[in-house]
Amino acid sequence: MKKIILTTLVLSIFLSSCVSSKKYADLESQYGITKKDLVDAKANLQTCLIEKDHLTQLNISLKEDKDRSLRQVENLTVLTQSSSDNIKEIITQLSEKDKYINGIRDAMTQKDSINLALAFQLKRELADGIQDEDIQINVEKTVVYISIADKMLFKSGSAIVSDRAKVVLGKVATVISSKPDMEVQVEGYTDNVSISTNCMKDNWDLSVARATSVVRVLQNDFGVNPGRLIAAGRSEYVPLETNDTAEGRSTNRRTRIVILPKLDQFFDILEQKPE
Repeated sequence: MKKIILTTLVLSIFLSSCVSSKKYADLESQYGITKKDLVDAKANLQTCLIEKDHLTQLNISLKEDKDRSLRQVENLTVLTQSSSDNIKEIITQLSEKDKYINGIRDAMTQKDSINLALAFQLKRELADGIQDEDIQINVEKTVVYISIADKMLFKSGSAIVSDRAKVVLGKVATVISSKPDMEVQVEGYTDNVSISTNCMKDNWDLSVARATSVVRVLQNDFGVNPGRLIAAGRSEYVPLETNDTAEGRSTNRRTRIVILPKLDQFFDILEQKPE
């Protein structure tokens, strides 16, 4: 009996010891799995934290892009409004300039009409008893001019106006006096043949002296207001024809009387503000 009890006791202890070892092994195995799961969880947590930080930075960047886009839209709206205002202002200015230009054009048209009428009046006056190819009347660049060959006005190398020329100048003075709002410029021209006398140093002197002589006749003999008269010499430097022939030189020796609006009136037109 005792032997049976002892055997039972030993067997129980042995079985108890086996069960504890197996449980320990199971626990140890479970611990290993749990430890691995913990490491994996920590790794996943770190990945999540990194992704969270990345998403946070991305969100900040997207917000900055959104704010930047909104500012650009606002700036574009302001720019569009400003451009629209500028376009309206430009259109207004162009409209005003069109009015101004049209006003100048109308004034020039009226001036052209006056010049044509003036040219017709001069031709009518000079045609009365005077038919001469050495006198030409034209409208050029909005001014009227009378070109008189020097062989009618002066002797060769002289600046003394001939009696025959005074008849022509008298008729010109009649027309000039009827247009008190215009100025009269007398221009002397020569050929390229040099001149040198006690009174004339060169063709500059001769051209100016001849223009001045005509101005004096208009003023002293026919009462044209000297405030309206201008004397100018052009010497040999504005020829109409070649100076290589006698005929060409004869054409180049001329005096031109230009009837033009007063410069102050012209500048008044330019300074007028568009309505």
